[in-house]
Amino acid sequence: MKKEKIAEFTRKISQSNRSELIVVIYDIYFVCLSDARAAYKNEQWDDFKESVRHAQRAIDELIDALDFSYELARNLCQIYMFCKDTLAKAIYARQISEIETAERLMGKLYESFVQVAKQDLSKPLMQNAQQVYAGFTYGREELTETCQDFTNNRGFLV
Repeated sequence: MKKEKIAEFTRKISQSNRSELIVVIYDIYFVCLSDARAAYKNEQWDDFKESVRHAQRAIDELIDALDFSYELARNLCQIYMFCKDTLAKAIYARQISEIETAERLMGKLYESFVQVAKQDLSKPLMQNAQQVYAGFTYGREELTETCQDFTNNRGFLV
């Protein structure tokens, strides 16, 4: 994953509530699979394996976020475990079709979580993070974001 993408995900995480955070984890998962697909195409097997393992770690985060007091969480866990096992097969068999299967299945779940995140109006989890404002200025080819910190203290005092 490129540094620009990592910075983008870091910004999104700092501004996300619980539902939006799940969507960000899904986004990370899909970027990892995209990186794996590019490595597969170029026959860079170490990069392929690393990208797939990063996708598996994203699935681990999704599993950790489940609340097993609900029946739906058990069903989601089974789907996540299936996708994780499918990605393991992709590593050892070096087959892109396994990645496509896991991506297709997670894509259907992703759309549902996007809809839930749109309805969740709760505050961001990180209360003391910098606020990011987008759209004040435009770069030559991209939207420029501005971070403004009106307080000097964003963390704990020791």
